[in-house]
Amino acid sequence: MARSTKDWSAKVTEESDARDLEEDVFLRDDPKDVARSLKRSAERSDRRNTEPFRSAMSMLTFCINRAGKNLRARRRRVLEDAKDELRTLYGRKRKN
Repeated sequence: MARSTKDWSAKVTEESDARDLEEDVFLRDDPKDVARSLKRSAERSDRRNTEPFRSAMSMLTFCINRAGKNLRARRRRVLEDAKDELRTLYGRKRKN
């Protein structure tokens, strides 16, 4: 695989709003803490191209997808629950 194709996620992490995230936000054990931190980061960022909710959800989904099969079940559950917390913080409907 070509290097430029292989390392696209590292480039996204370095050059995107990921730099605006609080340190180790995705390692927190409380989904509410993760969601609140992502909300703060998305609302403070002046480099986002979309509304804060979509930006925060995108960062969270990117983290989950990037980890893939290497993400432990407990960590995945915390991050998936953080999606629901984000929806609540932004007054969006929860997925069933």
